[in-house]
Amino acid sequence: MKTNISKNTLAVILGGGAGTRLSPLTANRSKPAVPIAGKYRLVDIPISNCMNSDVTRMFVVTQFNSASLNTHIKNTYQFSSFSKAFVDILAAEQTPDNPTWFQGTADAVRQCLHHLEEHNFEYALILSGDQLYQMDFRLMLDNHIAKKADISIATIPVNDKDAPEFGIMKVNEKGLISSFIEKPKADLLKDWVSDTGEKMQKEGKNYLASMGIYIFNKKLLFDLLKEEMKDATDFGKEIIPHSLEKYTLTSYQYEGYWTDIGNIHSFYEANLALTEEVPQFNLFDTENTIYTRPRMLPPSKINGTTLHQSMIADGCILHAKSITNSVVGIRTRIGAMSEIDSTYIMGADEYETLLQIKNLEENGEIAIGIGKRCKIFQAIIDKNCRIGDDVVIKGGSHLANQETDLYTIKDGIVVVKKGATIPNNTTIG
Repeated sequence: MKTNISKNTLAVILGGGAGTRLSPLTANRSKPAVPIAGKYRLVDIPISNCMNSDVTRMFVVTQFNSASLNTHIKNTYQFSSFSKAFVDILAAEQTPDNPTWFQGTADAVRQCLHHLEEHNFEYALILSGDQLYQMDFRLMLDNHIAKKADISIATIPVNDKDAPEFGIMKVNEKGLISSFIEKPKADLLKDWVSDTGEKMQKEGKNYLASMGIYIFNKKLLFDLLKEEMKDATDFGKEIIPHSLEKYTLTSYQYEGYWTDIGNIHSFYEANLALTEEVPQFNLFDTENTIYTRPRMLPPSKINGTTLHQSMIADGCILHAKSITNSVVGIRTRIGAMSEIDSTYIMGADEYETLLQIKNLEENGEIAIGIGKRCKIFQAIIDKNCRIGDDVVIKGGSHLANQETDLYTIKDGIVVVKKGATIPNNTTIG
């Protein structure tokens, strides 16, 4: 059974903090607004999961660099005037009751409660804006109701290596959470093994990690944030451990693909994983459509390019020699004889006309896109970059972390900053 939750559930999608670990991609945009898979934004993932689960009332809570996110949501999620569905931005605001900015996940929801209480709902679905997964929240709510839970936490089985990075839970024979520890040290893990099922145990996944996805009964959420735990700032570190002592908490075990886009390496890996022959995150699943802004772009035009295990978004003009294991975003231009390998190119926000390109070239300037005879490997090219001819960008483990005005190197990945111009004949790496 899948509960019809459109009338009794309200979703709150948390935009996260300043996103410093995802810098420089978050230098002038919030984490949920970071482009992913060549044509989407990170925030499209939780919103699409909600829409596919019949959760049609959503608030997106932001604090940092929210202008581009606001524009994206305004231009994308427009519902019928006869519908009660909405996706609204709740930006951090200072009020007489709350003179400070958001101090954590719980504090962010607390400061937005006066907006939530204007709506009728029984359950609050609290989500992160920087995760990649596909989940049917109706099944999670069914489990919540069946277990008569006050709070539900979505959990995912993890192995010994990954467990110290998460909040880990133990469940009893009824599936209720009996204890919780935040990021346990490796030598403590033996005490936190759970029955994750035969399949997961065969894969060495014996621990239940919090996915940062919660269902709260409305009254309890308000009581906790306004009275009982009115000074708590974080769900994982404070609200959940406190609630274990007094309330019924249940685990909803999820076994599909899920990744937290927390840093440059995880962001890079998640995008390139989409190019696999059978990717774990399925963009082609018609039952779980990923929604985004509709753009009236022409089909991509490809001339003389060898393509292997790559994704090409709409509106590209490609004359490259080869594109391998890469994601090429909207409106990307790549010049003749260029070679692209293991790279995510985000694309451009607009086209330059042939006349504009000609004028730029006559003045010794560089057009938006990638020039001729370039060799780019293990890189992220942010939007609207201008990369000249004969440029070599070669990421790899041999590179030390580095920060410059035009690019950043993190974990061996070269990230060319949004709008940067890389002159002809430049070599990076």
